[in-house]
Amino acid sequence: MINKYSAGILLLIVGVIILLGKAGLFSLLGMMFWPILVLIPGILIHVLYFGRVLPAITLVPAGMLVVYAVLFIFCSFLGWDSLRYLWPLFIFGVAVGLFEYHLFGSPKQRYIKTIAIGLGAASLICLLLIATWGWGIYVVALLCVLAGLYLMYGSRRRW
Repeated sequence: MINKYSAGILLLIVGVIILLGKAGLFSLLGMMFWPILVLIPGILIHVLYFGRVLPAITLVPAGMLVVYAVLFIFCSFLGWDSLRYLWPLFIFGVAVGLFEYHLFGSPKQRYIKTIAIGLGAASLICLLLIATWGWGIYVVALLCVLAGLYLMYGSRRRW
């Protein structure tokens, strides 16, 4: 039998949970931390592969899930409009998965490594192009100025 004190504590807890839910706390937590539901399967697939339960080919989606979960966590905190700059990371996720498959599962198939490196390079090039279209062009200009100054006033032994 529940005494009055225990029932009071239970009702107090239920009331606080309902008030926090109505205040939007749980929806905020759900909006911010749902990418963890993408990260957990990625990590679990890695654990199952290294535990010799799953075949090596499962590393491809595992690597993709981990990269995408990190991207989604980043976008959840900084805003989804940052995805217009970070979309090449979707290509990078495939590159990571393929490279893991090459590294741990199939080192004999060289074309997998070549494809992974090509996709990773394409992703990096796209990120650099996106950066230079916006504020990154100022970084490029500053680097050119610094390199020019270094060549002009740097060590004269190179001449």
